[in-house]
Amino acid sequence: MKIPKRIQPLYDDGLVDEVVNQLMSGKEATVYVVRCGDEIRCAKVYKEAAKRSFKKATQYREGRKVKNSRRARAIEKGSKFGRGQEEEAWQSAEVDALYRLERAGVRVPQPYGCFDGVLLMELVTDQEGNVAPRLGDVALSEEEALEDHATMMEYVIRMLCAGVIHGDLSEFNVLVDDYGPVIIDLPQAVDASANNNAEWMLERDVNKITDYYAQYAPQLLDLPFAKEMWALYEEGELHPETKLTGIFEESSEEADVDAVMLEIKAVLAEERERQERVQEAEEEG
Repeated sequence: MKIPKRIQPLYDDGLVDEVVNQLMSGKEATVYVVRCGDEIRCAKVYKEAAKRSFKKATQYREGRKVKNSRRARAIEKGSKFGRGQEEEAWQSAEVDALYRLERAGVRVPQPYGCFDGVLLMELVTDQEGNVAPRLGDVALSEEEALEDHATMMEYVIRMLCAGVIHGDLSEFNVLVDDYGPVIIDLPQAVDASANNNAEWMLERDVNKITDYYAQYAPQLLDLPFAKEMWALYEEGELHPETKLTGIFEESSEEADVDAVMLEIKAVLAEERERQERVQEAEEEG
């Protein structure tokens, strides 16, 4: 097929030798099957911000670090340069997450790099070389559902231990090959420790994927996997090899609001006294 405009620079640089066909077009990107030398891979071409329909992107970007202070200031001001940098950060988030999760032992497509908004990565296939189907297109037995759900919980735990929450996990963002589930689509990946929305995003991810498997294994319904996982994470007791019990009891202890307010007032009073001492010292000097 004709080489798309966004992939042309990769073709010119010898990173892509042929565009075989368009695989899919979604809310945030268009994916093509490409040939790179003797290997068949896929090229994910991110859509421009104005054409992208991914909602509430701001809450996903919260907590993402920008190392360059000039870029960070530009993004904060919302200048043209800043918007460009913000878009670049959005695009690089997926490849960064893929590399991190691959190292953490999570099955994701192997990344080969992101070039001017085009992510080259492994094409996940079955034994016949056909593109692996999405989880939502696969019929499962009860045994398969229980086994694959346990695998997915293991992957979510490993992701959380690596500081990553998918943020949009569902049967549409998981492929199934001959070895089991493969997690895909991570541009909205959330920083677990720096994003204020992390807990409820994790809970939504876990509940959505659990509800899907529960169609085939109803015993999975209403088990508090997400709450158990997050509690262990907050306590520093979550590890890559943690096995979930599916049992979790909410704390019945009410927050001691009065004690918290007294502590805040004490800190504020101490700070005022410190500032007064500094001011007196400056006046005497």
